[in-house]
Amino acid sequence: MILYHGTNLEIDKIDLSLGHRGKDFGQGFYLSVDKQQAMLMAERTVEREGCGKPVVNAYWFDETNLDQNPDLRVKVFDNYTIEWAEFILLNRSNRTATPVHNYDIVYGPIADDKVGVQINRFKLRYIPIEELIRQLKFLRPTFQYYFGTEKALTYLKPINNE
Repeated sequence: MILYHGTNLEIDKIDLSLGHRGKDFGQGFYLSVDKQQAMLMAERTVEREGCGKPVVNAYWFDETNLDQNPDLRVKVFDNYTIEWAEFILLNRSNRTATPVHNYDIVYGPIADDKVGVQINRFKLRYIPIEELIRQLKFLRPTFQYYFGTEKALTYLKPINNE
C-alpha cells in the first residue's frame, strides 16, 4: 500500500527526533493512506511553521507486516474504544523523549480537533470514559499509521514525492 506524509519539505531521510512530542501515539512519523488528508496536513504545517511549501511524501509499505511480521511490535486500534482513548491520553500527556509504549508501529483513528474537544471534556472530568467513547462513535474516524522506531522505518520505502 502507499502511505503519505504531509509536511512543508521533501524528506530525504526520516528523523524520528523531529517528530512532535505529545502526539496521539507518541513522538514518531505519522502517515495516512488518504493523500488528500496528507495534503491538508502539509498545508497546516506550512501555516504553523510559516515557511516552506506543502509537500506530500509517499512511501510503499507492505501491510502484511502489521499482522505477519514477528520482528515488529504492532498495535492496531480498529475503532474508538476505551483502550484507544486511554492510549491517546497517555501519549498526549507525555512531553518527554521517552516513549510510554514499546510498539514499532501503531495504527488507529486520529484524535482530530473534534475528538480533542471530547478528550478535554473527559480530562476535566465533565464526562466519564464511557461517554467519551459514545460521543466519539458519532464521528467518522480517519485512521493514521505511526512509525516510532528505526526498525519500523526500515519497512517504509520512499517512492516519487509530489
